[in-house]
Amino acid sequence: MSERFDPSVADGRWQRIWDERQTFRADDGSAKPRSYVLEMFPYPSGRIHIGHVRNYTMGDVIARAKKMQGHEVLHPMGWDAFGMPAENAAMEKGVHPGGWTRDNIANMKAQLKRLGFALDWSRELATCEPEYYGHEQALFLDLYAAGLVYRKESAVNWDPVDMTVLANEQVIDGRGWRSGALVEKRKLNQWFLKITQFADDLLEGLDGLENWPEKVRTMQANWIGKSQGLQFAFELSNGESLEVYTTRPDTIFGASFVAVAADHPIAQGVAMNNCEAARFIDLCKQGGTTAAELETAEKLGFDTGIGAKHPFTGKHLPVYIANFVLMDYGTGAVMAVPGHDQRDFEFATKYELPILRVVAANAEEADKPFAGEAEAGDGVLVNSGFLDGMTVNAAKAEVIRRAEAGGWGQGKTVWRLRDWGVSRQRYWGTPIPFIHCEVCGVVPVPKKDLPVTLPEDVDFKTPGNPLLRHPTWKHVDCPQCGKPAQRETDTLDTFVDSSWYFLRFASQPADKPFDAEAIRKWLPVEQYIGGIEHAILHLLYARFWTRVLAHIGLIDVKEPFASLFTQGMVTHETYSRVDPANGQPVYFSPAEIDRGGDSAVLRADGQPVEIGRVIKMSKSKKNVVDPDDIIAQYGADAVRWFMLSDSPPERDLPWSEAGIEGCARFVQRLWRLFGQYDASATGEDKAVDRKTHQTVHAIGQDIASLGFNKAVARIYELTGVIEKAAPSASRSAAIRSLLLLCAPMMPHLAEEAWAGIGGEGLVADAAWPSVDPALLVEDEVTIAVQVLGKLRDTITVAKGLPKEEVEALALASEKVQRALDGKAVKKVIVVPDRLVNLVA
Repeated sequence: MSERFDPSVADGRWQRIWDERQTFRADDGSAKPRSYVLEMFPYPSGRIHIGHVRNYTMGDVIARAKKMQGHEVLHPMGWDAFGMPAENAAMEKGVHPGGWTRDNIANMKAQLKRLGFALDWSRELATCEPEYYGHEQALFLDLYAAGLVYRKESAVNWDPVDMTVLANEQVIDGRGWRSGALVEKRKLNQWFLKITQFADDLLEGLDGLENWPEKVRTMQANWIGKSQGLQFAFELSNGESLEVYTTRPDTIFGASFVAVAADHPIAQGVAMNNCEAARFIDLCKQGGTTAAELETAEKLGFDTGIGAKHPFTGKHLPVYIANFVLMDYGTGAVMAVPGHDQRDFEFATKYELPILRVVAANAEEADKPFAGEAEAGDGVLVNSGFLDGMTVNAAKAEVIRRAEAGGWGQGKTVWRLRDWGVSRQRYWGTPIPFIHCEVCGVVPVPKKDLPVTLPEDVDFKTPGNPLLRHPTWKHVDCPQCGKPAQRETDTLDTFVDSSWYFLRFASQPADKPFDAEAIRKWLPVEQYIGGIEHAILHLLYARFWTRVLAHIGLIDVKEPFASLFTQGMVTHETYSRVDPANGQPVYFSPAEIDRGGDSAVLRADGQPVEIGRVIKMSKSKKNVVDPDDIIAQYGADAVRWFMLSDSPPERDLPWSEAGIEGCARFVQRLWRLFGQYDASATGEDKAVDRKTHQTVHAIGQDIASLGFNKAVARIYELTGVIEKAAPSASRSAAIRSLLLLCAPMMPHLAEEAWAGIGGEGLVADAAWPSVDPALLVEDEVTIAVQVLGKLRDTITVAKGLPKEEVEALALASEKVQRALDGKAVKKVIVVPDRLVNLVA
């Protein structure tokens, strides 16, 4: 073996060999136990970032270790390739979304290969290719046939300049994120999936996901939002009735007004005869539609002049049109209790409406004033007539009982979850496979005509959906009556693409989305890894799709991911200077900085820059590290090792130059140690044998539990033990075991060293080191020997040795005798297997 390990040569060589031999190709016909390891597939933005590297390194270690432990491993990779960024590139750069996306895929694939990931590239897929989305269209038609897809009019954010629907996240301060135009609320016909039909099942299923983070399960449960409440109707002063739903019927005596959505029939009726009401409704259309936006927006209202009769007190409450109420939620009207709901509190404060306390910690605090905000409402009922003194739950039950007995309301379970609107007015997405015929109505595209592919000749110079204005693509004959008709020009939400890709990875027949038998063999995914930002939507939709496909008989798996891990982010400090022209900070990348001690300077001019906080890497702050640069400088294995070191994988990992340099040094240290392997060595070293077997056993457990930083620490520890040991057969066996333990984490180094010591075949195909259970039991202990409380020596003795023998060995120590210096020992304290203290 050479003096130094050269990653610039070794990395590429072993990557080519793995490719040529298809080392990581999963065998569907294998009789081995199966392990499906999957990381959330990336969007092809053009470059992988350091967060990708951490995510995929973790999955790669698990996949490689499972393979060495005798499993048939499926570890695939693909691309979540549809979406707005490609259309934005088309508009800004004049390129086609397909070309831009496929170029990015090629770049990112090359980057991933440079890291040596054990991926089955034979199963690579991209959601933008017809051979993927054609099967998605077929599944969508299956759901339609099962009554799980429907079309209805729904409120959307409409950009009047770009002439497109915007996601809520694309509405910033009420304006379109690209055009800057005031966004309008419009009603459009949209396609929906009936996820609410599975709400109970999705909620109950969370209890069985024991290997998911508790935080993720809680987030999903809250998103589904099952609650028991009261639905009832107010009698209105204009002779009509107004139905509302509340999850807090116990607070009914605290109601001080009623609010309706701008598009509620009551509001529309008022606007017909009131210009000011009409103008206010137009103003409401410019607001956001997410719960988060409604929470933060200024609360605005219009008094309709109508009163709502309180069912218990008979008092008339004013009815307002309010911008924080949405027609799509509940009944589109709310009973407002300002004392115990923050949105109601802000509204009541603005319009000087009563704010009543009806829940307090105890009866003595019935008249306690509010401290500038609503209170959650935990405790006992006060100022509430017959409810006074009751607990919240008892009061809820009593109000519901009286409402049902009086015939003016009923208890009802409701869900926060709404049906999933999947229509997007965009080009770069899966075409929704339906045809609109004036005679036959909405007609599904026959499966024989799938895939419905996107036209290539599209124009992005004009704002709006290119499919809508394409001269020929949308024009088609009706498949039922043969008369001229039009294709659906909406495309599917890209979350649909990522809701079943894990099934297509497991089975890829040409004539159908997947084979049920293959799915049964591979699913559920044994280990799924990805960011916490996908805790709700992606994971909920994937669980929903898996259930739906089981519901219609295509598969027999309900939960897609048996175990979920959400990794922390990679972080970095920022470097900046204030621009004297505008007083704003100008940021610099780590590559532009020379860092020394507590200071940093800009390499270009040698002048100081301010070192900022360690935060998530972001392009805007320029605190990003390019994986290609660090791989070129330090090699793939040093980068991989850094990703696994120090921080627990669920926590953020601060990037540091010193850290990656230390990892590179350790790679060389291991290389030197592997070079000391001597197959002809003789002699036994029981301590080295025991430490080796204990380390093998512990690292196997660490990897299984994703405790990568613990495994790294054990490898450092075993390395130190081997380095200090005298040459022996035990030492060489330990070096060989250490090499195998490093293989999932530093595969290029391990392959190079494995070849160097004469290992058979590839280390990627080698077996995990075996463990002798007898060597896992400690039969010796190291005992500290103190004289007058000061450590003077340590002795190694048999575990459980009687006190008298331990005392005799301690007194026999030369170091102890020198410390005693002839003094008589008055007392000996022996703590079994731990400590001897001599008092002289």
